[in-house]
Order: sequence, then C-alpha cells, then structure tokens
Amino acid sequence: MPSAKAEPRAIAAEALGTAFLVMGVVGSGIMAARLTQDMALALLCNTAATAAILIVLVRVFAPVSGAHLNPAVTLSFALRGEMGWTWAAAFIAAQIAGGLAGTALAHLMFAMPAFAAGLRARTGFGQWLGEFIATFGLLLTIFGCRSRPRALASAIGLYIAAAYWFTASTSFANPAVAIARALTPSFSGIRPQDAGFFILAELAGALAATIGARFLFRLPRTEDSGAPDYSAATLT
Repeated sequence: MPSAKAEPRAIAAEALGTAFLVMGVVGSGIMAARLTQDMALALLCNTAATAAILIVLVRVFAPVSGAHLNPAVTLSFALRGEMGWTWAAAFIAAQIAGGLAGTALAHLMFAMPAFAAGLRARTGFGQWLGEFIATFGLLLTIFGCRSRPRALASAIGLYIAAAYWFTASTSFANPAVAIARALTPSFSGIRPQDAGFFILAELAGALAATIGARFLFRLPRTEDSGAPDYSAATLT
C-alpha cells in the first residue's frame, strides 16, 4: 500500500488522465465531424479513438492512482470501503477538473472557444437506461477483471467500444465526462439540461454494479480503507 506521500501524485494522475480521456472523446468527435458527413462513420472514428486512449491511460496511470478516471468508479470503491471518503472526494474533484480542462484543450486545438454549451439533445427513458447499463457493465468489467490485471486495460477499452454501439446513449458511463461533454457543441456533446439525468443514471448503474459484484465475484479488499488498492488497477 502506498504511503500518504503518494496522495498528490495520485490526485494529479486522476486529473491528467481524465483530461486526456476527454480530449480523446471530444477531439476525435470534432475531427470526425470535420472529415465526414456520414454519422455512422463519425461515430466509428469517435469509438476507435476513445477505446484506444482508454487502454493507454489505464496502463499508464494504474500504478500511480489506480486509473479510476471516473467518479462512478471512485464512488464504487468508496462504497466498498476500499478508499476513504476524503480521498474519494479529492479524486472526484480532480476528475471533474481534468475533464473540464480536456474539453477546453480539445476546443483550443481546433480553434474553437474553450467552452460552449452542448447542443445535442440526449434525453428520454431509452437514453437514461442506456447510461445505467453502460455504467453497470463497465463496473462489472472492472471488478470481474481484478484478478487478471493484465487483461483489465484491454477489457475496459473493448467494453466501451462495444457500448458506444449497443447503448442508445453511446455510453458516456462517466459523470466527469458527462459534465465535460455538456460544454462542447461538437459531435460528442450533450445539452447541459440533459446531462443531469445522465449522471443520475450513471450513479445508479455504479451502485447496482457495486452490489452485484459482491454477489458475482470474490473481490479482494484492502486492510487499510484510507487509500485505494493500487495493485488492483481500475478505471473510469
């Protein structure tokens, strides 16, 4: 278990990792929309970039912070008693700040204003159910692969790639990403008034997965609940 001195590194890793994740989502969405008018092709490009950056980010940041990169994941670990709530709050704040920075940087790279309200309507029961399922499945993927950490990064990337296409919501599965995407008018954006329901659905999916994982898997627990288990690399 890392010492308390690792805390600033871990928080910085969560902010930086989430920033790159959002840059991957938003930037690839902008690029795809500029290169093609075919919505299916644009979504495919957005999917490939998101899945690829997720795999890289989990491998890079797992040894530093566990590579949560997602408030739903952090909340699940806190509910399991595997990290303290103060530590979890710091992670979530870093993830949200990193996500906002990721949107701004993606916009600036493409000569757009740093922030602008999302324009894409994403609402209704089907969309909310999609976010619940996307987040539920992501957490199950994480918990199910904890005993095989070498497979985790690829499993997460592949799951999100699939969920982009089988969920009506295109699988945000991440409250920090939902907030960040509410501030981009690009292909990957969401109207701010729709983001709140997405976040509620994501948190509900995370809670359901936390309960379900206790039943399905024999999950390791840390003796010290004051910090996350870095050896069980997790995402976002």
